Amino acid sequence: MAHKGFSHIGLSTLDLDRTRDFYERVLGFKPVRCDILKVKEGGQIRHIFFDTGRDQLIAFMEARGVPGVPAEYDAGINRGLGVPSVFYHFAFEAGSEAALDEKRQELRAQGVDVTEVVDHDWAKSIYFKDPNGIQLEFCCFTRNLNGDDARMQDRAEISIRRLGLEDPVALSRR
Repeated sequence: MAHKGFSHIGLSTLDLDRTRDFYERVLGFKPVRCDILKVKEGGQIRHIFFDTGRDQLIAFMEARGVPGVPAEYDAGINRGLGVPSVFYHFAFEAGSEAALDEKRQELRAQGVDVTEVVDHDWAKSIYFKDPNGIQLEFCCFTRNLNGDDARMQDRAEISIRRLGLEDPVALSRR
């Protein structure tokens, strides 16, 4: 079987309406499938899929009153695990450096706290969080990757602040 990329990534949310507003209105991702799943033992799950481009989807589920699913939990993944926000994140393709700059301005205009453009040598990125606290990224390649890139090697030194650990509470978890 040939690899064809992701079909979808599934995530959870405690507030599907707020999540839908962000992904649809702020990011411009079109919802392509919306379901309400009734659970026989009680409660329901609302489920929505957004097309992020190239028929690759991101989906969210919101459980209400479902036995065995807590009413409150940290849907931000990283916070719940106590790891830096860069550990679990989702990057969307920007297409070009110009499009990356344009997306950054669009996000800022909508009140989203977004980083400056970060140059990774092989790609450039911007980072921000969704309403669930999930780390998101828009990224564009700036050159083709090669065999040297595929070899594990020392490439950079970063600070704990760059990992998002300048917060004393986060530092105390280490």
